[in-house]
Amino acid sequence: MMHLTKIQEAAENLNGVSVHTPLVKNENLSEQFAAQVYLKREDLQPVRSYKLRGAYHKISSLSENERKSGVVCASAGNHAQGVAFACRKLNIKAVIYMPITTPAQKIKQVKLFGKENVEVVLKGDTFDDAYNEALLFSNENKAVFVHPFDDEWVIAGQGTVGLEIIEDTRNKIDFLFFPIGGGGLAAGVISVFKHLSPETQLIGVEPQGAASMKTSLENGKNTALTDIDKFVDGAAVKRVGDKTFEICQHSLDDIVLVSEGKVCTTILNLYNEEAIVVEPAGP
Repeated sequence: MMHLTKIQEAAENLNGVSVHTPLVKNENLSEQFAAQVYLKREDLQPVRSYKLRGAYHKISSLSENERKSGVVCASAGNHAQGVAFACRKLNIKAVIYMPITTPAQKIKQVKLFGKENVEVVLKGDTFDDAYNEALLFSNENKAVFVHPFDDEWVIAGQGTVGLEIIEDTRNKIDFLFFPIGGGGLAAGVISVFKHLSPETQLIGVEPQGAASMKTSLENGKNTALTDIDKFVDGAAVKRVGDKTFEICQHSLDDIVLVSEGKVCTTILNLYNEEAIVVEPAGP
């Protein structure tokens, strides 16, 4: 596990940059499962995901010479937005590789957050394709590679999510569910909860078509998948991080898989539930 002090230092570094997002009880889910279900609203971050935490913490740690060389990263969207936001705030140049399949809205947001500090390059069909191109650029141009998950600074930044959850509830937390793509968030919050709430059951959630962490845990070693379903693009990676795998291997209690079809129907159901029909005004 990562030492708690590193995550607490990350929290101090992120003060005034990331938002201490609310932990909100969801009445519908609580009723459905006969439990007290709370959601950590990381969608309220400036870039609408927790990825800002790790990206900023990593980039702000760079030396003056490293900052002059600029940074490069690969991302399916959320990490890219976090890097873009951080680089504009810190006035550092970044080249961001994204898959060709990335939705136009995500590309637009990356450019919006980074402005003139960011160049977006579209390469390959998956995150892993973009990742390989970004590594090549890093080696050829001496730019600092900002890994989306397999980096201690990034893991510490993501771990601040766990610190805030502990801080914002006085109740005993029986289960904590969190998404797993490459494992950065998982490794960070696991490190927090094993120190501060060791009785909590820590459950990772992966898309069924990209179950790289579950496969690795079953094999007892970090295992790359040959093919993945790209539908859940933010969590669709062929291989998790070595650092994140090591932490999850020793401390993760379980992983549940969710089919891509279930993800799709749930999104549609939520959209239909929240839709508001406005009747036209009378004459």
